[in-house]
Amino acid sequence: MPAPLLRIGTRGSPLALWQANTVRDGLVAALGGDPDTVEIVVIKTTGDVIQDRPLSEAGGKGLFVKEIDEALLGGRVDLAVHSAKDLPTDLAEGTGLAAVLPRADVRDALIGGSAATLDALPQGAVVGTASLRRGALVRRRRPDLKVVPFRGNVQTRLDKLSAGMVDATLLALAGLSRLGLAAHATEILPEDDFPPALGQGAVAVTARVGDERTREALGGLDCVATAAALACERAFLKILDGSCRTPIAGLARVEGDALAFRGLVLSEDGARTVEGEIRGGATDAERLGAEAGRDVRARTPADLLAAFG
Repeated sequence: MPAPLLRIGTRGSPLALWQANTVRDGLVAALGGDPDTVEIVVIKTTGDVIQDRPLSEAGGKGLFVKEIDEALLGGRVDLAVHSAKDLPTDLAEGTGLAAVLPRADVRDALIGGSAATLDALPQGAVVGTASLRRGALVRRRRPDLKVVPFRGNVQTRLDKLSAGMVDATLLALAGLSRLGLAAHATEILPEDDFPPALGQGAVAVTARVGDERTREALGGLDCVATAAALACERAFLKILDGSCRTPIAGLARVEGDALAFRGLVLSEDGARTVEGEIRGGATDAERLGAEAGRDVRARTPADLLAAFG
């Protein structure tokens, strides 16, 4: 059997494999329809191995991409597929974004065990989440709730919830939907009240800088509107915080040539927020995101700003 034309690096979780297979299907079609032309290579990352503590204590979201980047730069794979929200703001030197798939639903979903909605959870109920952002937003709305670290892939977290380890958890609706598990959601949280993670719902593909063959093959998969929204959101994040140590949320929406962005920083207990909004042309996405980030940072109290490191 001839060697594949392209090899895709990915994590091995069911959601990561769904994303990688979606990119593979698009590439197979672009390369002439022979399924043997594209191979998926599963790579275990440090973020997958560490399950006993929050990633913010272990080194940040880059732990989900380190080994995949090494394989990409070493030539063992030609492209890598990631949940956009897992990408660090500074990509590994020699790599860059090569395509962004059309974005799915950006909202978070509550999966309630003891109650169906966030407001209906009993006083002092325990909510499990691995996200500082979700934890801060939960505390902002329900200061009485106890938020605890909750790691694992989607099914693992659902299993932990079923076992009664927590009263409720929160997951991205996009991930649940992609795995056929959306029926587990007991409440869809509105994005205005519960803004998503920057990049949530988007699938990003990275490749080596200068690898024009791979980038050309990916050209038909790239969604211009989603790419602009992601550029804005990542620019905002880069100004504020390059890791997952600070609760940050935001969303850029692109309609035609126009872009509208809203972003915010929260204290860990959710009691304080600093918000910013900006509008402009979609072609100025990165500049607009950075401008919004500088505005929010300038208005953030010094003690909260210290959390940015």
